Amino acid sequence: MQLIATLGMAMGSSWVSGINLYAAILTLGLLSRFGHVSLPGELHVLTNWWVIGVAGFMYCVEFLADKIPWVDSVWSAVHTFIRVPAGAALAAAAFGHFDPAIQVIAFLVGGGIALTSHGVKTVSRTVINASPEPFSNIAASLVGDAVAIGSMFLAVFLPGAIIAVVAAAVIGSIMIIPKMISVVKHIYAKLFKKSTPTQEFESLN
Repeated sequence: MQLIATLGMAMGSSWVSGINLYAAILTLGLLSRFGHVSLPGELHVLTNWWVIGVAGFMYCVEFLADKIPWVDSVWSAVHTFIRVPAGAALAAAAFGHFDPAIQVIAFLVGGGIALTSHGVKTVSRTVINASPEPFSNIAASLVGDAVAIGSMFLAVFLPGAIIAVVAAAVIGSIMIIPKMISVVKHIYAKLFKKSTPTQEFESLN
């Protein structure tokens, strides 16, 4: 059971990191502080009040940035270099009491898991951001927050369930990301298509 709990925490935290890193850290820190939850490995560092405070502040910033089209896209692009390494680090920290070789494997796998969820979020939100109305963006952001926080509760209380969810999500991500990228390319081609010299000449006549 201890191995399942550790595996669930590693997979869950790395996957959620790709969606909302700060929500993952904040939820785990508060659950451990006030819910008397024992986090595996070296994840107990998340209970530090400085870590909770910074995670809470950054969650508030992301909560606002996530609701503004194109600001959200820039935010996600920048966080490619934050969410994926952080997801890898959280997975390795969950196996902090295991052999170093296991920690390295957890780091590599955790980074890959975080990359899949981050990739799906970034590409899907780019498609949504192309819509002129803001409501779909806000709705998608709120759903993402709910999924992130809910998944952390699953990782803590039902590790077997989060393992199944993450495994299914990773497989689905690998299948759907190429198709979503094609859609994004099509959208950008429409938005930023430059008129040819012939079209410019015809528009003047």
